[in-house]
Amino acid sequence: MTVTQDNSAGGATEYVTIMIGEQLFGLPIARVQDVFMPERLTRVPLASREVAGVLNLRGRIVTAIDMRARLGLPTTASDRPAMAVGVDLRGESYGLLIDSIGEVLKLADDSREVNPINLDPRMAKMAAGVHRLDGQLMVVLDVDRVLDISSDLRAA
Repeated sequence: MTVTQDNSAGGATEYVTIMIGEQLFGLPIARVQDVFMPERLTRVPLASREVAGVLNLRGRIVTAIDMRARLGLPTTASDRPAMAVGVDLRGESYGLLIDSIGEVLKLADDSREVNPINLDPRMAKMAAGVHRLDGQLMVVLDVDRVLDISSDLRAA
């Protein structure tokens, strides 16, 4: 997957690509603080199933969000430790637990499309559009919507 576009006439956004299940996602690089392998995850009693727990990352308490659970996907049977992408929202640190990290892609803003009508509704509520890459669809994640777990719990 070596699709890097440079569009000097219009705007472009860099995305960190991640895999969750068999789906390719992109996170705007401006929202990504770091990428790490979570260690010693502590469960939080009575937390929703999307909250995998909390961990200490270089002296900061980070809430780990299980992106498979967030997207309604089954858990993996793999014993391989998950990767995490660190993001911040309103001064709080979060780690999005993902299956694997990819590369950084610079894509033209005008090539981003609105969510297709047939996009899985669980993905669509957290997506800020899609990019078509070599026959593969990259769903652009909106970090604010991904971390808006409390409103999803109220709706349930």
